[in-house]
Amino acid sequence: MPATPSEGWPDARPGNTPLEAVRRWYEEAVAEGLFEPDAMALATASPDGMPSVRIVLLKGIDDRGLRFFTNYGSRKGRELDANPRAAVTIHWATMHRAVRAEGAVERLTGEESDAYFASRGRESRIGAWASRQGTPIPDRSALEAAFAEADERYPGEDVPRPDYWGGYRLVPSAVELWQGRPNRLHDRTHWVREPGGGWRTERLSP
Repeated sequence: MPATPSEGWPDARPGNTPLEAVRRWYEEAVAEGLFEPDAMALATASPDGMPSVRIVLLKGIDDRGLRFFTNYGSRKGRELDANPRAAVTIHWATMHRAVRAEGAVERLTGEESDAYFASRGRESRIGAWASRQGTPIPDRSALEAAFAEADERYPGEDVPRPDYWGGYRLVPSAVELWQGRPNRLHDRTHWVREPGGGWRTERLSP
């Protein structure tokens, strides 16, 4: 098992917040050169409580929450419209680390979604026009034809964002950082948001 960072376990740092700790761990995972360090399992649920989970990419961490992007018409988008709460897990296996967070989900502003969409490669932007994510298609040729049609419709670099595609922010009410340790005596620090907006910290038994 790797040692915890020399500056101490996250809950030992004065003024530390969970989102700062998550951002620092993410940056360390990037620095380690891990494959897709932004891969994140996102769980949503229908209004009657049927859960579903899939992998999305974490595309921003700030003091408000965790950002990701998708097609609003996808299953997760429809479930978030009806039940705007979710949970996420990020697992950096080779670093023996994991993050869990849960809370309310809100849509990003159009300006925020436009800014991220513009940063994507042109073919990824064309792909967003070609795919109505999660809807049935007859075969792959139908998808490729939709891509070709969108490619012809937007021949240059100026590919606008579809109105059915954009971003969300998970605003966590609880966050846990897990660090693997020998003999299964793992470190688990759990933050719970207080009614006034601050955070209460507790260490959990592994």
